[in-house]
Amino acid sequence: MKLSDKLNSLRSSHPFFTLEFFPPRTDQGFENLLPRIARLSTLAPLAVSITWGAGGSTKERSLDLAGITQGEYGLDTILHLTCTNMAQGMIDQTLKAAKERGITNILALRGDPPRGEEEWTPIDPRFKHGADLVKYIRSIPEYAAHFCIGVAAYPDGHTGQLDDERAEIEYLKLKVDAGADFIITQLFYDVDSYFQWESKVRAAGITVPIIPGIMPIQTYASFLRLTKLTGAHVPDSVMQALEPICNDDQLVKEYGVTLATDMIQRLTEEGRVPGVHISTLNLEKSVQRVLEGLKWTSSPSSPLMAQNKLIDEIPRIDDLSITASTAASSATFGLANLPAAVESEAGRGELNNASSWDDFPNGRFGDFKSPAFGSTDMWGGPAIRPVDVLQHCGHPRTHADLTSIFLAHLHSRIPITPFSPTPLSPESLSILPHLERLTEAGWWTVGSQPAVDGARSDDEVVGWGPRAGHVFQKGFVEFFCTEAEVDRIEHRAQQKGLGWVHWFAGNKHGECRGNVPEGGRNAVTWGVFPGQEIVQTTIIERESFLTWKEEAFSIWADWASLYRPGSVERRLLESVGDDRWLVSIVHHDYRNSSALWTFVFDEGEP
Repeated sequence: MKLSDKLNSLRSSHPFFTLEFFPPRTDQGFENLLPRIARLSTLAPLAVSITWGAGGSTKERSLDLAGITQGEYGLDTILHLTCTNMAQGMIDQTLKAAKERGITNILALRGDPPRGEEEWTPIDPRFKHGADLVKYIRSIPEYAAHFCIGVAAYPDGHTGQLDDERAEIEYLKLKVDAGADFIITQLFYDVDSYFQWESKVRAAGITVPIIPGIMPIQTYASFLRLTKLTGAHVPDSVMQALEPICNDDQLVKEYGVTLATDMIQRLTEEGRVPGVHISTLNLEKSVQRVLEGLKWTSSPSSPLMAQNKLIDEIPRIDDLSITASTAASSATFGLANLPAAVESEAGRGELNNASSWDDFPNGRFGDFKSPAFGSTDMWGGPAIRPVDVLQHCGHPRTHADLTSIFLAHLHSRIPITPFSPTPLSPESLSILPHLERLTEAGWWTVGSQPAVDGARSDDEVVGWGPRAGHVFQKGFVEFFCTEAEVDRIEHRAQQKGLGWVHWFAGNKHGECRGNVPEGGRNAVTWGVFPGQEIVQTTIIERESFLTWKEEAFSIWADWASLYRPGSVERRLLESVGDDRWLVSIVHHDYRNSSALWTFVFDEGEP
C-alpha cells in the first residue's frame, strides 16, 4: 500500500513509526537480519525502508531485502534509490524490479555529490539532482501512478551542498512540486531547531507530510562520526550528558534510548508531528526500548525480550591462559559452543540473546555474521566528504606524496585520510612509533590496534562496554604494500610465525592469500563482564577481510575520481589501486605488547 494512502487513513491510538534497515554486506549478516526484522515487525511499524548504496553498490541486496519485507513479511516497504553516479539504465532496471516485487514506495535521493563540474560528469546525464529522479518517475506512465515518492530533507542543512537555508527549502519545494508525496528528514538532535525549520518549510507552501528522522545513539564514536558527516547540530545539553559517560558503551546506549524517547515525545505531543522514522542501524534492542518507553508497544514480556532467560545458559570462559595453539581460539567462543536451545531461539548464527548479542560496536571489523556488520552512511553518500579529502590530502603526484599524507595523519597534522574519517585514536598513540616506521617504508597503514591484556572496561583509552569488566585485544595491523613484500611476509610467517601469527593479503583483482584455516574465526577484541557471556566486538576472518578489501580498493578508486581524467593524481591513485595489496596481520599473544612488532620488523625489515 502506498505510504501516502496509509497516512491519509491513520486510525491509531498513538503516532506511527517507520523503521529503516540497510542491506548487510555478508550473506550471514543478511540471513541474520531477516529474523530480526520479523521480530521488530511484531511492533507494528507503519512501513519499513531499505537503504541503497552509493552508486547502486548494494542494488541486488537492497532489492532482495525489499522484496522479502514487502512480499514475504507483508510490510509496506520504502525502497531508497539514489540517482547520481548510477550506470546508464540502472534507474529503469530498479524501478521495473521494484514494481515486480510489489513495492509501491520510493525514497528518491540524489546520492553522491558531484566532485566539481570540471572533474565530474554524471554517468547518466538525465540525473544530477534528486528532483530529476522524482520528475523522471512521474514522467513514465507505468510508474507515475504506481509509486508513492518520498524525498529527503535536512533540518540542519546538508554538508557539502547548499549552505543557505532559504535555498535548501526552495530546493525541497522543487522536489515536492516535481511530484513528491512525503518527506523524511535526515537525523537531528535539536528538537527546537527542528520545529523552527518545519515552520519555515510550511511557510514556503510545502504541505506534504514531513516525517522526522530519529537515530538512537548506539556508541559515542559512531555518534561523533555521523553528526560530523551529516552536519547535525548537537545541543550543549547532549554533549554535556555524553562526555562523562563516553567510555562506557552501555551507559551511552542507555542515554541514546532516553534521548530518542524524549525527542519523540516532544515531537509528537499535541499531534504536531503524526509519526517518526527510526534508523535502526540493523540493531533492535534500542528500538524496542524506545517504543516501550513511549508505550507504543506491548510490555517487556514481548517476544524480543523472551530470550533474555537464555543468557544464563551460555558457558563462560574461566581460564584465559594461552599457548600458541590455543591463542587463536580462546576468545572465539560462540556458535560451536552454544546450547541448541539458544541457536534455535535466536536464529542460525546469532549469539546469545538474539536482540542484543551484537549491541556493542560493529564496524568493519565486527562479527561478519551480525546484521550490523559494516554499517555505513544511510543516505547513499560517501563516508568522507570529497571536499574534505581535497582540502586535507591535496594533490598527490608520487608515492612519496602518499607516504607524506599517511604520515601527516599519524602526526595529527591532518584530521582525516580517505581511509580514516577521524584523527588517529588515542590507543594508536601507544604504537605510533611502529606505525611511523611502517608508513615511512611505504607500507601505508589503514588499521591497527595494540595488544591489551585485561584492561579495565572503563579505561579512557582502550575501555568499552559496561563498567566493572575487563577487555582484551590482540595486536593487529593493516597496510598496503607490493606483491613482493607480501611474498616476504608469507615466508616470514612460515618460518617464524610459529602458530602465533595469522595473516591475510588480497588485491583488487580478486586474489587472496593467507594462513588462516578454512572457516577460522579470529576474535581480536573481546570483553569479560560480570554476569555476562564473553562479548566479541572485533572478529577478523576470511569473509570479513574480503568484504573490507572490496571497500578498501573502492576507496582508492573514489579518491582517484576526485581528479581530472588523465591527471597525474588520478593516474597515481589508479595505479596504486591496481598494483598494491591490502595486508592484515594478527599476533595472538595479547599478553606481549611487542610480539606483533617483533614479527613485523624481523631482521630490520621492511
